[in-house]
Formats: sequence, C-alpha cells, structure tokens
Amino acid sequence: MEQEVLNSISSYLSKLLRKNFGKGPQSCQSIVYKRIFVAYIRGFISPMEEVLMEQGQSVQVERARSVIINHVLDQLKGVVEVSLKCEIEERYHDWNFPNNSGMIIFKLDQEMSGDHHLPQQVNVEELEKEVARISLLVQKAPDIINIYPVSSTLYVIERKGILIPIEKALIAKGFEEELRVTKDELEKKYFHRYGKYEQIFFRDVKEVFIDWCFKEDKSLMGFIINEK
Repeated sequence: MEQEVLNSISSYLSKLLRKNFGKGPQSCQSIVYKRIFVAYIRGFISPMEEVLMEQGQSVQVERARSVIINHVLDQLKGVVEVSLKCEIEERYHDWNFPNNSGMIIFKLDQEMSGDHHLPQQVNVEELEKEVARISLLVQKAPDIINIYPVSSTLYVIERKGILIPIEKALIAKGFEEELRVTKDELEKKYFHRYGKYEQIFFRDVKEVFIDWCFKEDKSLMGFIINEK
C-alpha cells in the first residue's frame, strides 16, 4: 500500500472534520493491514464541545458527535473505496474525550496487498485470553476473537458473539442508544483498569477504543500501545 494514498485519505478526512465541526484535527494518520483500515485522530474537539464537556454534558456531546461523524463517514466511505479499490463492509468509530483523540475503523471486503513487517509481535494467544477474561467480567466471553496487529503501536481486536440475552432484549425494545452509552463507559473502564497488558505487550496500553455492531453481535476494539 503506497503511503501517498493513505496520506491523501488522511488529508481528506481532516478537511471533512474541519468542514463539519469548524475545527480540524492536529493530526490524522491512516493505516491499512489486511482487511482493516484505521484512521487515528488526535487533537480534535470543537470549542462548543469543550464547553459542554466542562459542564458535565459528556453524554450529550457523544450523541451529537456520533450523528455528525456518521455523516462524515458516509462521505469518507466513497473516497476510501475508490482509493483502495475495495468495498467497505463495516464501519466503527469511537472517541476518547479526555485524551482528545479518536479512531475510525473500516472492515474491508478484501485484503490489501503490500509488505507489512511489524518490529515486534506479541503472544496472540495470551492477548486473546486476556480479552476474553475482561469481556467475561462485563458480559460474556466472545465466541470468536480475531487479532489484527496493524502496527507496532496499534492492535485491532474483533469480538464476535458478545451480547447476553438481556442486552438483545433491550436492543429489540429500542434501547440500543442507551445500551451503547452504558457499554462504552463500562467496557472502557474494565479494559483500562483490569487489563494485564504489560505481560503481553511489554509496554503500557495508552488508549482503548471500542465500538459495536449490535445487529451482527460483534465489536471492534483499537489498542494504542505506548512506544518504548
């Protein structure tokens, strides 16, 4: 994958964010690994959002941003598909307001070609066990876990089969948004607080991003690892 193509996508995304929020990010980095496209965004919160966050309106900010971001993703989708010559099957996004950062993940319909050498590999089996262990503390262990080592500082983890019956019932009753907000807060807290990552990555986990596709009963997570 040519870096120029990814840089072009990053530039386009930055312009979209500036157009829709009135403020662009300080940095936006795009990267592709097999069937995973990731955009890692830093330094991006509008003055209005900042005021609302200071007043404790974080839930309202997250809901409003989600609406606008979904509009942005509708536009970004076409550019990514043309640039990478593929189709986007699934899309995920999550934001870390305290760290002023965010992540967009697209699941592609085919693997991207090109060399991808990682400086360091982790014990995937141990990482799967840890993800299953923490998931079980909150809900249930996933039926399937897929690990994507996107770069030496970024791991994407796919979990399938994570919803318990009461969650499925809430979704069927139309409480999907409330469930999403609750799971976002709860899962992030558990994955941050109880994860034993130093034994796996030999470094600290800097950030965890999580989003769900309730319809397909799956979730994608992005782990940002501190550099040595």
